[in-house]
Amino acid sequence: MRMTLHTDYALRMLIYIATRPDRTCTVMDVAEAYELSRNHLIKVAQTLRDLGLLETTRGRTGGLRLLRPPGEIGIGALVRATEEEFSLAECMQTCGRPCAISPACRLKGLLHEALSAFLVVLDKYTLADLVRNKSALGPLLGIDAAIA
Repeated sequence: MRMTLHTDYALRMLIYIATRPDRTCTVMDVAEAYELSRNHLIKVAQTLRDLGLLETTRGRTGGLRLLRPPGEIGIGALVRATEEEFSLAECMQTCGRPCAISPACRLKGLLHEALSAFLVVLDKYTLADLVRNKSALGPLLGIDAAIA
């Protein structure tokens, strides 16, 4: 399965913010750290706010802050919430018609099983697991070691 950029950026944003737990971060901080589009990250921040994961405050003293401890933010749940489509193959439409072998196809079941296994692995991890190595992540993200 290939995750969308939206999900990828959501994970990166959460990692960045969780690496700086005592400080408010801005979208620009995240954009600069990862060299990503600020405009795209604004949409990602809105999604994370709507999911109840981020507090977003506008203005000069505003920014982004986690609403829950990193250990309570499940990676599998986040991926499910941010991905719109989980199809691993386009087996239902061939020139506007269902695939010829669709009624007897076992590939769909196999792909569904693979996707389930992928999500089961993600369900084992939380944001806290992804930021356990803050001292290594901080410098890579341009975060002062004293902060991280």
